Amino acid sequence: MRKMLSYLRRAVDDYHMIAPNDKIAVGISGGKDSIVLFQALIQLKRFYPVPFQLVGITVDLGFDTPLQTEEIQKIAEENQVPYHVIKTQIKEIVFDIRKEENPCSLCAKLRKGALMDAAKQLGCNKVALGHHYDDVIETFFMKLLYEGNIGCFSPVTYLSRQDITQIRPLIFAPEAEIKSTAKRLSLPVFKNPCPADGETKRQEIKDFIYQLRKKYPDLKEKVFGGLCRGRLSGFTDEKTPRKKTK
Repeated sequence: MRKMLSYLRRAVDDYHMIAPNDKIAVGISGGKDSIVLFQALIQLKRFYPVPFQLVGITVDLGFDTPLQTEEIQKIAEENQVPYHVIKTQIKEIVFDIRKEENPCSLCAKLRKGALMDAAKQLGCNKVALGHHYDDVIETFFMKLLYEGNIGCFSPVTYLSRQDITQIRPLIFAPEAEIKSTAKRLSLPVFKNPCPADGETKRQEIKDFIYQLRKKYPDLKEKVFGGLCRGRLSGFTDEKTPRKKTK
C-alpha cells in the first residue's frame, strides 16, 4: 500500500484535491480500482496534514445477482467510515425498458447521477472516483477514435448543477499496480454482474493499445505526458498546476 499511497498523495497534492474539512464520498463499484481507492484514502486520512471525512457509497444497479458488499462494510466499520448501498432500477431502465444495444453510456450516466445525488444527500462536497493512469490513456483514444475529439477527463472537475466536485486520486497509479495491491492485501473485489462486462468499447481500446505497444513500447508514457503538458485535453486547465511526470 505504500507505493499506492505515493501515487495517491502525489495526485492529491499536485491537483489540490483535498481541502480542510472536506467530506468525500468514495464511489465503490466493487471492482479493484474503487476498493483500492477506498482503502488508500482510509490510510491517507490517518496522516494527511489536512483533516477530511470519508463516506463509502455503492450504487446497486438492480441486477438479480446480489452484490457481495459484506466485506466492504466490514472494512468501513473497522475504520469508522460510514458506508451506504444505494438501491436503483438502472438495470431495468437500461436493459428491460430501453433495451440498449450499447448500454454502457446510459448506464454510466445514470450510475453517476445516482452517486452524486446520494453524496449530496449525505452532506458530501466531493466525490472520489477510481479512474487510474491507464483509464486516462484509454479515454484519450476513445474520444479520438469514437468521437473525433482530443481530450480526456480532468483530475478535478466541479459540477455546477450538483454543486459537487469530482476528484480522481489514482490518476498516477498504473492499473497493474492497483491489481497487484488488491491481490496482495486480499481486498474484497467482486465481479461486475453486468452482461456487457468485458465486451465494451473500452475493452476494444485496451486491446488496441496492447497491440500498438508492441511497436511503440513507450506509448502510454508519451500519451500521458502529452496530456499533462497540453492545454487542449481538459486534463489540465489554467487553475491546475502542471507538474513534470516521471
